[in-house]
Amino acid sequence: MLAGAAAAAFVLAVLSAVAGFGGGVLLLPVFIALFGLRVAVPVLALTQVSSNAFRVWLNRRDLRWRLVGWFAAGAVPFAVAGGLLLAHAPLGELQRLLGVFLIGVVIWRRRNPQPRKPADRSFAVVGAASGLASALLGSAGPLTAPFFLAYGLTRAAYIGTEAAGALTMHLSKIAAYGAGDLITRPVLLYGATLTPATLAGVWVGKKIVGRISDRVFVILVEIGLIAAGVLLLAG
Repeated sequence: MLAGAAAAAFVLAVLSAVAGFGGGVLLLPVFIALFGLRVAVPVLALTQVSSNAFRVWLNRRDLRWRLVGWFAAGAVPFAVAGGLLLAHAPLGELQRLLGVFLIGVVIWRRRNPQPRKPADRSFAVVGAASGLASALLGSAGPLTAPFFLAYGLTRAAYIGTEAAGALTMHLSKIAAYGAGDLITRPVLLYGATLTPATLAGVWVGKKIVGRISDRVFVILVEIGLIAAGVLLLAG
């Protein structure tokens, strides 16, 4: 069981390192099948902490710290609130709503190839929505991607800045899960076991990003958004 989970964590960590998101959305169904929903979500949060921390380190020279600060201002309190609500929230309806949003965003971007650049402070709202959705659904990386792209970030700046914001959110989620008695001994064991595969995948993905153009990078992100939206609707 853990060998299969580690293989999935490696492959999807590569995807996350290339597109800046996607690993959590795709990994959650695998973890749910193996561990069950209430264990899968906190285990995923632990693997996301290691994945995002390593992505921050690898892309540290290109981080936009002002955006990270605004994002964290919204993400931290809403991630805590979502973590405390996990046991009672209607997850199915929220998941489908997020799926519709992601597909709609790609359609909108295709119709508006040069969207208006969002203000720095607007990332507090992006962080709040992402923090709440991530705490309830396990991952909401695709939710933030359109806004970082509209700001003009690509490749290392995009991946590192998004990862830094997500790291504050995942740490807050884990604190909330712990307060709700969801961080059990099996959860810690699974998280620690899957961390090496996750870090290896991030390193491989970083090597791939350095070899593609900005245009190809954006296309890959949009493909990832559509795939994530379809998976959320199907789930």
